[in-house]
Amino acid sequence: MIQLEGVTKKYGPLTALQGVSFHVEKNETIGLLGRNGAGKTTLLNLITGYLPPTAGKIRIGGKDLEEDPAACKRMIGYLPERPPLYDEMTVTGYLRFVCELREVKKQAIRPHVEEIISLCGLTEVASRLLGHLSRGYRQRAGIAQALCGAPELLILDEPTVGLDPKQTVKIRELIRALSREHTVVFSSHILSEVQQACTRVLILDEGRLVTDYDARKPQSEVITLRLSVAGEEKAVLNRLRRLEPFTGAAAAPDPEGRSAVPVAAEVRVTLPRGSDTGAALDRAFRALAESGLPVRMMREEREDLEAVFLRAISRE
Repeated sequence: MIQLEGVTKKYGPLTALQGVSFHVEKNETIGLLGRNGAGKTTLLNLITGYLPPTAGKIRIGGKDLEEDPAACKRMIGYLPERPPLYDEMTVTGYLRFVCELREVKKQAIRPHVEEIISLCGLTEVASRLLGHLSRGYRQRAGIAQALCGAPELLILDEPTVGLDPKQTVKIRELIRALSREHTVVFSSHILSEVQQACTRVLILDEGRLVTDYDARKPQSEVITLRLSVAGEEKAVLNRLRRLEPFTGAAAAPDPEGRSAVPVAAEVRVTLPRGSDTGAALDRAFRALAESGLPVRMMREEREDLEAVFLRAISRE
C-alpha cells in the first residue's frame, strides 16, 4: 500500500528526513513514534503528497506519487493534527461538501455520508455547526472527512491530541474498527495507545528511521518468566537450578527496590521459545511447594514499547 525508497526532505540547510525507506502492506495498522522534531509530520505530509520529497521515491498502491499524484491522492484519507473544519457548516453539510471534492457520485453522497456519520458516532450532532462541537466531536468529524470517498489508506496525525481520557478511548476504538477495512498510519505520543492499536511501529529520530518494530513477532528466541516465591532468595535459586530447564535461574530485583509480594524472592527464568512451558512450570511449582517455597506470582516478561522506544532514541 505504501512504499518509500530513500526519501529525503530538506528545508534549505535543514534536513528534516534522511534516507527513509519502508513499506506498508494492505490492512496493516502502523504507529509512527518519535520525539518532537523527529520528522513525523513531515513524513506524513510527504506520503499524502502535501509536500514533495527532495530525493527518493514514494509509491501509493503501486503508483508513483510524483508521476500520478491524482490517482494516489484518491486512495488517501488524511487527518492533519488540526482537523480541517469549517466552523460555519453543519456536520452533514461539511461531509457532503468533502464528498463532492473527493468526486463521489452525486446519487451516492447521501447514503455515503449517513454511513460515515453512523460509523464515527456523529449521529447526535449531525445537524449542529462544527464550530459548536466539543474537541472530541471535532476529532471525530476530522476522521469522518478522511473517510469520504472510501479511501484505502488513512493517514492520521496525532488523532487523540488534547482529548480527555474518555474521548481518547472512543477515538482509539474508532481507529481499531477502521483498521479492519483500511490501511491506517497514525502518529501519537501515547505509547500505550500505539501498542494496543498497531501491528507495526516505526520510530523516527532526528529524521532517520531507527526502528521498525513488528508487534506480532516475538522479539526474542526465549521466553522470560518472572516468579515471586515466598522464601529466601538463595534457597529458591538453589532449588530451581537443580531442575531442567531452569539451570540459569537468576535473581530479578524489583526496579523500584520493592517486591510486589512481601517477603518474596524475585526470580527470572528463561525457556526456549517453542518448549513445553506448561510441563516445565508444573515441575517448578511442585518442586518449590515441596520445599516449602510456594509461588505467589508468575508472569511472562516482554520488552514493552516504552523500552524499545527509549533504546531506539538513546544517544548513549
